[in-house]
Amino acid sequence: MADILTPALGESVTEATIAKWTKKVGDPVKKDELLVELETDKVSLEVVSPADGVLGDIKAAEGDTVTPGAVLGSVSEGGAAAPAKSAPAKDAPAKQAKPAAAASEAVDINVPTMGESVAEGSMGKWLKKSGEAVKKDELLVEIETDKVAVEVSAPADGVLTIAADEGATVTPGQKIGSVAASGDA
Repeated sequence: MADILTPALGESVTEATIAKWTKKVGDPVKKDELLVELETDKVSLEVVSPADGVLGDIKAAEGDTVTPGAVLGSVSEGGAAAPAKSAPAKDAPAKQAKPAAAASEAVDINVPTMGESVAEGSMGKWLKKSGEAVKKDELLVEIETDKVAVEVSAPADGVLTIAADEGATVTPGQKIGSVAASGDA
């Protein structure tokens, strides 16, 4: 289960309003697919799916006011994400297939959408180093744009691998690192 979180909204912006959900509970979603649009007094923000799966629940309805870090809903990972992988394995017991897949997968950390008309940002200082253990939703790095600072948090518990260094110019959707599931995930 991956939470859909309200991103950092920029300096001096403390809340946003849910403008529109693009999916309904039970809909299959792909990682980085647009799920919900937020409006602040300064910018419009798009929030994307943290993982492949099925939209599990919506905790904040259209018109609701939310704050940075608030859980908007969740994605049940794997539900629709792997029809190709799970179809041939119908005979195999599900409990054998799942832990092996979860233990070996790394979850990408991608640059979030940074607001309308923002095409790039600059990587801030990473708060953890490659190889260090991180917890889901732990703040990892801020990406600075000419309009906002966007906080990027760990998408899962595991071990961090950094792919974009401090000061690098990055664009929305670009992979900046990954978190490999630790054995206990």
